[in-house]
Amino acid sequence: MTAPADASTFPPAGLERRLYAFTLDRLIAWTLEAVLVATAAHFLVGPGHPWVVVGLVVAAVLVVGLGFALLLGLRGTSPGKAALGLRVVRPGTGLPIGAGPALLRGLVLGAATLPTFGLGVATLAWTAVMDRGRQRRGWHDHVADSVVVDVRPVPVEPEEVVEAPRQIVNLTAMRLVPAPRAEPVSAPARSPRPAPARLPAEPSPPQPSEPLIAEAPVPAQPVPEPVTEPVGTSPVPGTPPPARRRSLGAPLGAPLGAPAEAPGVPAAPGPTPPAPPAPAPGHATVARSATGGPEGRRRLARWRVSFDSGESFLVEGLALVGRRPEPRPGEPVRHLVPLRSEDMSLSKTHAQFQVAPDGVLVVMDRGSTNGSILIRQGVGRELAAGRPATLLDGDRIRFGDREMTVARED
Repeated sequence: MTAPADASTFPPAGLERRLYAFTLDRLIAWTLEAVLVATAAHFLVGPGHPWVVVGLVVAAVLVVGLGFALLLGLRGTSPGKAALGLRVVRPGTGLPIGAGPALLRGLVLGAATLPTFGLGVATLAWTAVMDRGRQRRGWHDHVADSVVVDVRPVPVEPEEVVEAPRQIVNLTAMRLVPAPRAEPVSAPARSPRPAPARLPAEPSPPQPSEPLIAEAPVPAQPVPEPVTEPVGTSPVPGTPPPARRRSLGAPLGAPLGAPAEAPGVPAAPGPTPPAPPAPAPGHATVARSATGGPEGRRRLARWRVSFDSGESFLVEGLALVGRRPEPRPGEPVRHLVPLRSEDMSLSKTHAQFQVAPDGVLVVMDRGSTNGSILIRQGVGRELAAGRPATLLDGDRIRFGDREMTVARED
């Protein structure tokens, strides 16, 4: 019989759980050995045969040890490991290690238990802590070419159905940014409108219709013509007879209904539209850059995050943290940070962080099972799920049993 094909994808088991499983296996084995020896001594051996009892003890230890080794080699488990969700497999393949390596592994553990009064077990645990491969493999695991993995089922986390990616709004930064000053807007110059038609105060007598001419040439020697004067009027003495009267029509651009010019007086040219007033030097409207000033043109700070597992990088976009982080549909993710969790306290997609448009680093818990804790100057507080929090230089964030440190690089 074989282990599941995906056993190699499980994380290495924690040392604490391995110690509990080993203790439980030893108690079960010693209980079985004591029952076998007591039963055999009662029914098969009479009193006064101590060496026979010693032989029964050795036989019971070998029988129980062989049974545990076969169970571990063929199934990859034991009573204690099965109770705590652990399995012993071969690295890289996830298959059981077989009966031979399991017997060798059991002999090493047996010799390190009672004969050394527990010092051998402590030495093997120390070699597992100092494993260079970071798989917590002790010396007995290297001898048997085995690794102990945690195969407990991962809790199912409800996935939120979101139509569009959620945007992070830094409310703290928005409160600190002053409101932009309103820019003066110059009103466009209005085109001159024609003056409204004014009715004459008194009706004027009708005048004879004459051709509209711009200007009539005056003859060199005008010949006086008789002028018919109205009844009741007499010529003023000393007044020369009037010359041929010229009628100047209204300018083409003049409005209808405007009072006619006096005869004999040339019409004045139409009013020139006034030029728009030049803006005052202190109120000139200029194009302002999108950044708004020297502060906006300043280069934004860069942020580096470092994890206790060894990962370190500059934040250049949206980053997701978890055991196996997965983005939502359409979510523009730049960094995926998969981390190992010894006690399974890290959720599949635990949290996210990114640099906001104003240059600050913002973190948000994505509804994880065990939550996220922000540690600032030694004081920790739990982050509310779905609410972003601004990070400062030197802050530490704890995601389950993993920790991230924030550093600002100007």
